[in-house]
Amino acid sequence: MTGRITLVIHFLLVGVTLLMISDSSSSSEFLRVCYYTNWAQYRPDAGKFVPENVDPSLCTHLMYAFATMKGNRLEPFEWNDDDTDWSKGMYTRFNELKLRNPALKTLLSVGGWNFGVEKMSAMLSTAANRNEFVTSSIVYVRTRKFDGLDLDFEYPGSRGSPPEDKQRFTLLLQELRSAIDAEARQSGKAPLLLTAAVAAGKQSIDNGYEVDKISRYLDFIGLMSYDFNGAWDPTTGHNAPLHGRQAETGEKAYLSVRWAAEYWALLGAPRDKLVIGLATYGRCFTLTNPSSASDIGAPASGPCPAGSYTREAGFLSYYEVCKMLAVSGTRRVWSSEQQVPYLIYGGNQWVGYDDPESLKIKAAWARTSGFGGWMIWTLDLDDFTGSQCSGTTYPLLRAINDGTGVPLPPQSTPRPEVPVIPSSTAATAIKSTVGPTGTFTCTGKPDGYYASPATCVEFYQCVTGNAYRFDCPSGLYYNELSALCDWPTSLSDDRRRQCKLA
Repeated sequence: MTGRITLVIHFLLVGVTLLMISDSSSSSEFLRVCYYTNWAQYRPDAGKFVPENVDPSLCTHLMYAFATMKGNRLEPFEWNDDDTDWSKGMYTRFNELKLRNPALKTLLSVGGWNFGVEKMSAMLSTAANRNEFVTSSIVYVRTRKFDGLDLDFEYPGSRGSPPEDKQRFTLLLQELRSAIDAEARQSGKAPLLLTAAVAAGKQSIDNGYEVDKISRYLDFIGLMSYDFNGAWDPTTGHNAPLHGRQAETGEKAYLSVRWAAEYWALLGAPRDKLVIGLATYGRCFTLTNPSSASDIGAPASGPCPAGSYTREAGFLSYYEVCKMLAVSGTRRVWSSEQQVPYLIYGGNQWVGYDDPESLKIKAAWARTSGFGGWMIWTLDLDDFTGSQCSGTTYPLLRAINDGTGVPLPPQSTPRPEVPVIPSSTAATAIKSTVGPTGTFTCTGKPDGYYASPATCVEFYQCVTGNAYRFDCPSGLYYNELSALCDWPTSLSDDRRRQCKLA
């Protein structure tokens, strides 16, 4: 009882504190993390989703889900993740999105719910196993041109994972951070990002994470604040309510986005490292007796039928929900208490989901509450074609960005890949923008990108001895470590001084 009172007092204090939070965070500081799933390629017809369907202008970070493990080493999960002699793999196609938005960061995520805990626990069990995972993962991620590694182990200390995995997971992150920093110093490259997708359920949090310790080693923490309710429950409940219901007590009182986020902060996670999970899908039920009750908490007999694209009972993409909304007799209900919608379809189907209205509210709440950003699960469940809902591509993702209240970072002009040589017309146009002769030469330099000797806002590409000049967009500076036009805050201290930014 004492713990419950403490949490209530904490949340009251948080409410007062939020009034004092400055609204000065820039767009470059507020993270917009988007998950891509490598199995959405197998959905039929309009549901099929591949890297080229991603709009990289709407996210700051893209997460590729998922890699798996063989022993203590990362392995591709799908047959076409890696390149072959005859085809370009999904990893490469995914990372080529950085050509369309050079400010974008990509991470490879390992794990997921279906991954289980056995491989994770075996790897965590000894220092030697962890060391093999750490050293081989850095090489795996680097050679495939990702900018970081995302750990989605669901969950240390739960689902058969031994209690010791809570402390071992901390050790793994400590060892990864040390190795990543050492590799960056040795290679001269920007350090790989290290992130984790973490549980939002109280028991899984308590069993699995030394929150204050792991926060030191992670660049950001993705809170999976969804799947609070689903067809595994005997009564209807929303997948991702922003607030809890006053009528709910005991463990049920913990099932909301706000409670989970504040609990992580209470346990020691810096608010600016927490990114709030948002869902682009719904969880659905079949009502036991729709004539007597159809509200939140109504008796349910099981899941709703599978959608025609996602093909999983009890689970619907947003674009499948849109089709239901278009059917005569469907009733949408707004929960003012939980700040989310649900609908009644076909008389006995109950669907809790998020729409542009609820996601704008959540995004605004995340930012004004001082959290570091948001993440979505997943891109392929939004109406990415614009053909099913409002006629606009990615209506949910656009609503989330609107709710954030700060503009998206400006987009850079895509750069050609090495060793592709521009056409003579393009080369002439690019060459014509070069300043006084002699400012830069590719003589004796291998093909690649180079900083300008004259200014920090331009760079050169050397292709078979020829120099081509490119300009960074306004507000961005050439980062020699990542070979990208980047935000000032991402530059090294030496580079910032060189560019007279510090």
